[in-house]
Amino acid sequence: MLEEFKKFILRGNVIDLAIGVIIGAAFSKIVTSFVNDIIMPPIGLLLGNVDFSNLYAVLKNGGATIPSGSALAEVQKIPGVVTWNYGLFITNIINFLIIALVIFLVIKGINKLYPKPAPAPSAPTLKECPHCFTEIPIKATRCPNCTSEL
Repeated sequence: MLEEFKKFILRGNVIDLAIGVIIGAAFSKIVTSFVNDIIMPPIGLLLGNVDFSNLYAVLKNGGATIPSGSALAEVQKIPGVVTWNYGLFITNIINFLIIALVIFLVIKGINKLYPKPAPAPSAPTLKECPHCFTEIPIKATRCPNCTSEL
């Protein structure tokens, strides 16, 4: 059983999958940083100095008084407070869209590397007369050249 497991682990596609997961995790961190540090600040600036990571709604305050404009991290430290973090959700949607776009572009580039499949051959439209050996339409029942029945 140990030998079979070793053979399974050392198959090429298992190793390729492991490498893909590792690269994907690293790429995800790059995209998250790109969105949080490059994309979201200008969008927030255009919308009037909005910090998307601090957009939330308090669903339950747990009896505490929450000052308006408090940062999400501060509010989450208050016991009994339940928040709805829609700003983080918007950021994650943008992360997903960027990753999906990059994957689409990579797959599109990879598809260009593969040769296009040859078109399927069309059905024959001509046949040869067995008597005079001239080409005639495939649906013909009599040869127009030698007038023999087919």
